[in-house]
Amino acid sequence: MLKENEEWTLSMTCKIQSTLTNKKHLGAAVLTILIIGYTTVPAFAQQASQSFNEPLTIHASVTATDCSNAPGPYITLSGPIGLGQIGAQFTFENNLKGTHTFTDTSTVTATVIPAGTSIQIPKQPVLGGVGGNPYIYLQFVDSNGNPLTSEIFLGRCVQGLFDVATTVSIPSTLNVDVSALDCSNKASTISLSGSLVLSGLHAKIIFRNNVKGTHENDQSVTANIIPSGTSITFPKQPSLGGVGGNPWIFLQFLDENGAPIGNSISLGRCVQNL
Repeated sequence: MLKENEEWTLSMTCKIQSTLTNKKHLGAAVLTILIIGYTTVPAFAQQASQSFNEPLTIHASVTATDCSNAPGPYITLSGPIGLGQIGAQFTFENNLKGTHTFTDTSTVTATVIPAGTSIQIPKQPVLGGVGGNPYIYLQFVDSNGNPLTSEIFLGRCVQGLFDVATTVSIPSTLNVDVSALDCSNKASTISLSGSLVLSGLHAKIIFRNNVKGTHENDQSVTANIIPSGTSITFPKQPSLGGVGGNPWIFLQFLDENGAPIGNSISLGRCVQNL
């Protein structure tokens, strides 16, 4: 039969063991919460950019006023410049090829710049060169003055000028922000927003007092149609989803025909702060 002090010692031992056991359970519970929190609350924000030549469709009305000998005609351009459609295709892979034979892949596509998006040519009268009734030509050039089109004959000053319909391509850059909304075992969900930054586009107006041959007096002026650095932003697209778990995510920009723009961009894995 145990003595009183031995019972007290045994009782304390049991309490200590029980306390240690509870601490172990508590530690395991905390660890479980941390693990669950890590796998179900991902956070990443990744920026990506792609440089390319953006096609522009120009529909311009051209008018001439004050067709006098001095100081010369005023030319005004107006009309829309249509942007080429741009899409963003995301590919989700649950593993990179090589480590395992099985790869679950899915793709989703968002529209970055939808068809029909346009910017307006700002009306700005341009003072002409030679007076009288000159032959007038138009040529689109880049911000450095390099020709983007051949010379387009608009007509003569007092006879009315033809409208212009042509297509050019200018250097541009797509900047996008990609963020993760969910990287659970059921699905991965991301969002996309960003901007399209255009380089400059200018209209060069050329005046000639005669068709090339006998006599010639060429003068030209330039109008700034698209200022260099013009930015067109696009809001966050509807949530885009792929395979579950922690997939690798790749981004590919597409033109209006679905052809790739540049190379595919690897954004990393869903929960690794891409």
